[in-house]
Amino acid sequence: MNDTIKQKLTLLPDQPGCYLMKDRQGTIIYVGKAKVLKNRVRSYFNGSHDGKTLRLVQEIEDFEYIVTSSNIEALLLELNLIKKYDPKYNIMLKDDKTYPFIKLTAERHPKLIITRKVKKDKGKYFGPYPNVMAANETKKLLDRIYPLRKCATLPDRVCLYYHLGQCLAPCVNEVSEQQYKEMTDEITRFLNGGYKDIKKELTEKMTSAAEELDFERAKEYRDKIVHIETIMEKQKITMTDFTDRDVFGYAVDKGWMCVQVFFVRQGKLIERDVSMFPIYNEPEEEILTFLGQFYSKANHFKPKEILIQDEIDQSIAEELLQVKVLKPQRGQKKDLVKMAIKNAKIGLNEKFSLIEKDEDRTIKAVENLGEMMGIYTPHRIEAFDNSNIQGTDPVSALVVFIDGKPNKREYRKYKIKSVKGPDDYESMREVTRRRYSRVLKENLPLPDLIIIDGGKGHVEAVRDVLENELGLDIPLSGLVKDDKHKTSQLLYGNPLEIVPLARNSQEFYLLQRIQDEVHRFAITFHRQTRGKSAFQSILDDISGIGEKRKKQLLKEFGSVKKMKEATLEDFRAIGIPVNVAEELMKKLQS
Repeated sequence: MNDTIKQKLTLLPDQPGCYLMKDRQGTIIYVGKAKVLKNRVRSYFNGSHDGKTLRLVQEIEDFEYIVTSSNIEALLLELNLIKKYDPKYNIMLKDDKTYPFIKLTAERHPKLIITRKVKKDKGKYFGPYPNVMAANETKKLLDRIYPLRKCATLPDRVCLYYHLGQCLAPCVNEVSEQQYKEMTDEITRFLNGGYKDIKKELTEKMTSAAEELDFERAKEYRDKIVHIETIMEKQKITMTDFTDRDVFGYAVDKGWMCVQVFFVRQGKLIERDVSMFPIYNEPEEEILTFLGQFYSKANHFKPKEILIQDEIDQSIAEELLQVKVLKPQRGQKKDLVKMAIKNAKIGLNEKFSLIEKDEDRTIKAVENLGEMMGIYTPHRIEAFDNSNIQGTDPVSALVVFIDGKPNKREYRKYKIKSVKGPDDYESMREVTRRRYSRVLKENLPLPDLIIIDGGKGHVEAVRDVLENELGLDIPLSGLVKDDKHKTSQLLYGNPLEIVPLARNSQEFYLLQRIQDEVHRFAITFHRQTRGKSAFQSILDDISGIGEKRKKQLLKEFGSVKKMKEATLEDFRAIGIPVNVAEELMKKLQS
């Protein structure tokens, strides 16, 4: 378990939602849902597991999560995400099985059915409902209350349902469209939340049956109430209108903005995008800029409909994006926007909490390092490293860490001027002399600790410059690497001694980060320098030919040999002045 996961585990919310486990490539390898995210996600990294779970945990390098409003929403979102990403550790529903809907058909003689497929057939769909049993029980309850037909095709005689009072028998009786309309309107109202009256009536019947000691009947009423409560729990993850829409929600704190975009495709929430960045203007202006860039730069598909929160200017957003933009005030769409805002707030809180934890950890490591070396806390650390290949293009680099964090604005690059051949000690003497002579001259801040990427010889060379030439008394140490080029030992003192540091301590990790950073910076600079010197040619010595004309000549002629064969007219044809062309030809011929 890496440091990122350790820190993120401490910040998990105790709310329902879905979590997405990722491997080192950032690929989603598992999607799960939880009633309490904090407990469920932590359980993967605590205790023992079976073989499959253990293999999963060993591959996890990071995770993210989406907070929902209920466990049912988490269930539905989990299903959508699994079908979207097909994670290798999830059991896929190979038959494309989905949760059921209650459907009110749009026929002359409508009926209620349970279905797993939503079609554009003018029927009304309610759901989906993860609790299949509750859906079936609620349909039975509606069948008893509203006497719609039950048969697939109309028979030529009445059936048992007619005698039970659960069907109007349109097979033999004339049922008006107005009668059907009244029933379908009531069913629609019931399934859209107007079920409270029926629930109240059932509660009264349950109480009455219990008072009469008819406990079996009371239990039947109680079960119906439970089924109704289960089936009517609201969710906003899946809609039945098949519309593609993007949902934007943002939050602002401490000068940063987090924008969460939920992608709803064919009515299903299948993916989200998270952006976090510092802002310099009013949030209402920044979010409009973000909206414009989101679709123009990121190459995102522009849906038929975009949902935004109240603070965003709807008319400007609509003109900017050239699609339908809505500010929903109620219902599922409003709930989706609220969910995006909620996740944006959680995202910002997580960011700042991680920063605070990281700062606490690094500052503590700096303090501990000072104690172990017997010096004042090294708030400012400067580190040096050399880079060359057998003495060619020698360079040196300086990195600065303040309170354990790299301060890249103070990084410096040095080309070695006075040293001929591969002499690391003299290179280190030159660069430290140049650095701290300037520090003294310009009254710049002195470091609390200097780290040399090298052994005893490198450190002593620098000590001689600091103490004997510049009269400086600054704590000086060396970092030695092992045969695998990994940080091995910290040398300090006069004479130099090994400072005992545990390999798994934060102090050792800090030194490792410093050594890796200064080495990276030096190597990068050396490659740039070597690349420029490798591109030098005879053209560099001719007045009037800079980088642009040099590239133009090489592009036109391909090589110096072809230029040698060219005439004055050939050079003038590509825009080279006469005097420059003549000097070039003279140089080439000589």
